[in-house]
Amino acid sequence: MTVGEVFLGSLNSGVITQGEMQWLVSHQDQFSRAEAAAALRLGRLLDEGVVNLGCRLPV
Repeated sequence: MTVGEVFLGSLNSGVITQGEMQWLVSHQDQFSRAEAAAALRLGRLLDEGVVNLGCRLPV
C-alpha cells in the first residue's frame, strides 16, 4: 500500500477505511515530503466531509 493508492482510492470512492487510516498513521514517519502533503490533503478532505470514514462495498 502507498499513500498515493490510499489518496486516489479515497477520492474515487469518497471513503477511507479504518485499515487505511491505521496504515497512514503507523507509517507517517516514513513518508516523503510529497507523501506527507498528500496525507495532509486527505485529512483536510476528511474535515470538509468530501471523504468519509467507512467501508467500501465490493462491486
